[in-house]
Amino acid sequence: QVQLVESGGGLVQPGGSLRLSCAASGRTFSNYPMGWFRQAPGKEREFVAAMSSTAGTGYADSVKGRFTISRDNAKNAVYLQMNSLKPDDTAVYYCAARWPYSSPSYSAKGYSYWGQGTQVTVSS
Repeated sequence: QVQLVESGGGLVQPGGSLRLSCAASGRTFSNYPMGWFRQAPGKEREFVAAMSSTAGTGYADSVKGRFTISRDNAKNAVYLQMNSLKPDDTAVYYCAARWPYSSPSYSAKGYSYWGQGTQVTVSS
């Protein structure tokens, strides 16, 4: 059974930082792209960041320069370092694995496996 489990969410003040982690089990994703998406109340799920198996990265314009995606293939994990957080970053954050495709995708439809999500709230 494939599982993606996110952790690291919480409440942070504007300008603060959080590091999200996503641990995968049941299948090795080192050869496939992994990504982060988020969904705010009343809004559609949107792309945040993705990383290919060769460490190529892509970011949404809204987070470029503030968020950094990374992965540890030995641990079958992906991370999202979020700095300079803004209230607009408040959302449930989901990690996802794009299996069995090797090409990157910025669309939620391109991902096969999803975590349960972790809440990030940016508020003073």
